[in-house]
Amino acid sequence: MDWKGRRTSTNVEDQRGRSVKGIVGGGISIVSVVVVIIFALLGGDPTQILNNVLPAGTEIDSSYTASAEEEELAQFVSVVLAETEDIWTEQFRLEGESYINPKLVLYTGSVESACGLSGSATGPFYCPGDSKVYIDLNFFKELRDQFKAPGDFAMA
Repeated sequence: MDWKGRRTSTNVEDQRGRSVKGIVGGGISIVSVVVVIIFALLGGDPTQILNNVLPAGTEIDSSYTASAEEEELAQFVSVVLAETEDIWTEQFRLEGESYINPKLVLYTGSVESACGLSGSATGPFYCPGDSKVYIDLNFFKELRDQFKAPGDFAMA
């Protein structure tokens, strides 16, 4: 896929290096950690508890420096997003409708969305509550290494 030099989207929010308080940086008690672990071991979704334990929307910034490979991946997903914007805008126009471009949020580790707290283990996801697509760029390493699906086509 020849993507370099193509239009990038302006609908990208870079939240890499920010972590939800309590997951990284303290703010959660030992008892809460034990409860979350037991809940997860019993087959429950730990985010259900974490959403009630952690203060909503509180984040801490860390000194984060992206690698050259990660910056290239960020550029790549911005080009793919721009392509979807162009295609869907035209398709909706042909039907007499308007397409609303979603925002793409790049994050590392965990992120707070209108759909709740999510970690990178969730993989890329769309949250209709805030009309945003979320992706931790480390997903592409998993795609390549764990799932043996390398290359631009698989990532797009």
